[in-house]
Amino acid sequence: MPSPLRIRTFGATLLAASALLALSACSSVGKVGEAVGSLGGVLTPYQSDVLQGNVVTREQVQALQIGMPREQVRSILGTPLLTSAFHADRWDYVFGFRRQGQPPQQRKVTVFFKREALERVQADDLPSEQEFVSSLDVRRKGAKVPPLVATEAELKAFATKNRQPAEPEKTAPAAAPAASYPPLESR
Repeated sequence: MPSPLRIRTFGATLLAASALLALSACSSVGKVGEAVGSLGGVLTPYQSDVLQGNVVTREQVQALQIGMPREQVRSILGTPLLTSAFHADRWDYVFGFRRQGQPPQQRKVTVFFKREALERVQADDLPSEQEFVSSLDVRRKGAKVPPLVATEAELKAFATKNRQPAEPEKTAPAAAPAASYPPLESR
């Protein structure tokens, strides 16, 4: 039987080796994370597009008129993303868009009221609705769109290629099922 001193020494050595291994692993976590995250820059993991906030377009801001009531502004722009208890006469509409491989976009529109009427609008450079929708379209440009209607010649070619025999092949008749079945449960 091994002596208790030997077991303690072995346990202490094992504990020290484990701690040393764990500490050395901590220094390389960042390097491993970078390498695995992009696999050496060749492959990157998929990240979905992130749309956050209120999308406000140039046409919506142009529809606003000085003196409009709050409810009419809300019906045009939607509910503001930020309303401050300290600035009751100010509504902030913030929009952020992140897409993999592109720099993040952020746009801000601030609407100021005097009492219950629109006083002024402060906005970043906003895209038109058409520009915004086209920026979301990620399909490849110039991809050939398949025809949705087949011509008569294509239909005839398909019919001759996929013609079925006039008379189906005769198959052997299926075996007749047994007339009596054994009981499912025994008593």
